[in-house]
Amino acid sequence: MYVKRNQSGEIISISKLASEDFSEQIADDAQELLQFFQSEKSVEQLALEQTDQTMARVLEDVVNLLVEQGVIRFTDLPEAAQNKLLTRRELRGKRQGMNLLDDGDHLPL
Repeated sequence: MYVKRNQSGEIISISKLASEDFSEQIADDAQELLQFFQSEKSVEQLALEQTDQTMARVLEDVVNLLVEQGVIRFTDLPEAAQNKLLTRRELRGKRQGMNLLDDGDHLPL
């Protein structure tokens, strides 16, 4: 990517092609570029992204409930979905395992 900066050195525009106004090349994964992209998002887009994680957990819980009640079989899900759910279940299990002694009192161990 090529960037155009203001007098303060902040990115104000980007281009895939080099030109007179866009002469500084920056890595596609540069933190500064990612921050620029984030700053250009609308309020609605940011709000939607903030709900994505909680919505994913809701869907995960719905799938688990449907499997537990025998409405669907876990193996009925596409293999990619099975793998993602199993990975998340494993990660959550590890996270919960780290908090086994946490009863909310926040006692130092």
